[in-house]
Amino acid sequence: MNRLFIAGTAIAGLFACGAAMAQSLTNTPALLDGPVAYAAGESEAPSVSPASDPTALVDLGGAGHFVILSKSGITDVPASGVTGNVGVSPITGAADHLTCAEVTGKIYSVDAAGPQPCNKVKPNKLTNAVGDMQTAYTDAAGRKATITELGGGNIGGLTLAPAVYSWSTNVTIPTEVTLKGGSHAVWIFQIAKNLLLANGKAVVLRGHAQAQNVFWQVAGQTNLGTTSHFEGIILCKTLIAMKTGASITGRLLAQTAVTLQKNSVTVP
Repeated sequence: MNRLFIAGTAIAGLFACGAAMAQSLTNTPALLDGPVAYAAGESEAPSVSPASDPTALVDLGGAGHFVILSKSGITDVPASGVTGNVGVSPITGAADHLTCAEVTGKIYSVDAAGPQPCNKVKPNKLTNAVGDMQTAYTDAAGRKATITELGGGNIGGLTLAPAVYSWSTNVTIPTEVTLKGGSHAVWIFQIAKNLLLANGKAVVLRGHAQAQNVFWQVAGQTNLGTTSHFEGIILCKTLIAMKTGASITGRLLAQTAVTLQKNSVTVP
């Protein structure tokens, strides 16, 4: 049974299981039990819409040109498949262990030691992108949270509406979690510790939600379990680790390392 959490000053117009009902809330996150449906099929609007202004996108700046960007290197157990541009900086290009054959896109390094023969030496481009990555991290971390400490950090089995969610704990996803909203809806997840997606589980987008509008700001490590699937842009203060066979539609933007093991990484 899915549950939808939202926040706002007034919410009306919920249609579920073919029966119309209306509800008014005041400054309190709402928990709605039962299946969540759209009023007339899969429309642009979620079944319950926060009354507050839409959350603004996090501006990635130059970091938005990369599907993987790391300050201290990329390790890889081949073969992974990466669609999008890859970069490492300020560490030498020798710390990027992806091969040219694994990347459908461009590979950038600060020096000539990057993967050959496709390596592109662009230190200034990378310096700017890393700076923008850190600015985006700070921006996401500084947004005013609308929902705090949801589920004590366990969000498995939930259906989440667009909002800014914040936790002082680890966030675990032991079962499938669903993000449901319109094509312009934005989710920001502020996580003070680690983000853990269990083996074989998934973050699922429903309605018209888009991975490019989902931001996971993680102060600790991000660990995506074996054969799991993830959606969204990860802005991580430390390590992003993808276990064997895990996949993501999104971006891996790490202020330390990224580790891959036969993964699929696709730009949103």
